Amino acid sequence: MRFSFVLVIVLFFISSSCKNTDKAIANRAPTGYQGQKPSPIVPTVNRPVQKQWKGIWSLSNDTFFTNDFDGARLNGVADDGNDHYTIWITAENTPINVSPWYAFKVWTTKPREITIKLSYQDSRSRYYPKISTDGLNFKVLDSASYKAINKGEGDFGINAAPEFVELKVNVGKEPIWITAQELYTSERVKKWIDSLSTKPFISSYEIGRSTENRAMNLMQIKANQDTKKAVMIISRQHPPEVTGFLAMKSFIETIAGASQQAQEFRTKFDVFVVPLMNPDGVDNGHWRHNMGGIDLNRDWQNFNQPETRSVRQFLNKKNNEGYEFVFGADFHSTWDDIYYPIDSTITGDKGKIVFDWIESISHRLPQKKTNISASKKVEPTMVSRNYFYVNHKMPAIVFELGDDTPRDFLKEKGRVAAEELMRLLQEK
Repeated sequence: MRFSFVLVIVLFFISSSCKNTDKAIANRAPTGYQGQKPSPIVPTVNRPVQKQWKGIWSLSNDTFFTNDFDGARLNGVADDGNDHYTIWITAENTPINVSPWYAFKVWTTKPREITIKLSYQDSRSRYYPKISTDGLNFKVLDSASYKAINKGEGDFGINAAPEFVELKVNVGKEPIWITAQELYTSERVKKWIDSLSTKPFISSYEIGRSTENRAMNLMQIKANQDTKKAVMIISRQHPPEVTGFLAMKSFIETIAGASQQAQEFRTKFDVFVVPLMNPDGVDNGHWRHNMGGIDLNRDWQNFNQPETRSVRQFLNKKNNEGYEFVFGADFHSTWDDIYYPIDSTITGDKGKIVFDWIESISHRLPQKKTNISASKKVEPTMVSRNYFYVNHKMPAIVFELGDDTPRDFLKEKGRVAAEELMRLLQEK
């Protein structure tokens, strides 16, 4: 169904401000990135979420925009004339972390170059645009086609980012995708899980359902029926954090690979993986939250959300079956690569493996500085890392990758991280 608008008013603008200046854009971050401040305690009971209107905007010169696909975020379009269009991007609710996700398709019956301006609700431009002709393979927009407007005055944090950006793109009869990061929707993630599950030692199954009844899929790597030592991996609590997912993907593929090291590791340790913790948020193009309007990585104390409850129930079941969890990792994305372990003054010898792991990864990948921010506070648990350690006695870490970390390096870092963890656990 098509709706013709000369000017489309944004469906909603929630007045609450979205303020978070604790992070910095990766390609501008100074050496020694310190990460964000300790997470504040926030309520995790459901809050209202504004769903997008989904459809096609039909504009002058037979130009069309749409958000009618999973993972899309496009809240309004204005035709400014002279082949210039303004896009509005708003959050699912506020207050919210400054992670303004966008994803839309554009095409025209009259091929030509157009200019698209991205405008955000109470935010600035965090993600450098990606472009695709098939929705699967993406590349970074050429810098010659990118213009920053009202550059930030700061050297660090969201205030260093531009207020708006303009993109010049050649459009034709075939749609092109323009997105903040690569699209990995719940359907695409499930296909990846299924592709690995063809291996005889890998299985997958549901451990719960989200608010919108999407599957919480878990993948199990198990080669030895007698194994009772396990590693727990989760990813994508926050929808835009695709670089963390890509590193996790390489990490799991390495453990599931054909190397002698991986084969030996699998005879001694099981690996449990929830690759997509927030399927509703991902498919609805959210900036941060699930369909309960909540940051899932603040709900590991009260468990008000079905996604965190599903993992808690799974871990409790495995503990009752006699499993010992020897390591846990939660893959995320932020402004630059950084590790968030629990300080060794809290974990003692039990947590030493986390710091040995960080050191060994850094030794093998010296070209990328390792930033570390250790936490001395584990109560209330609230975040996954703390819950894993306090309730299931596993050394745990939040493993963050930069928004703009080169994709080939993400893959290499995931592989090296897996190889070093396997080595350390087998030596231990």
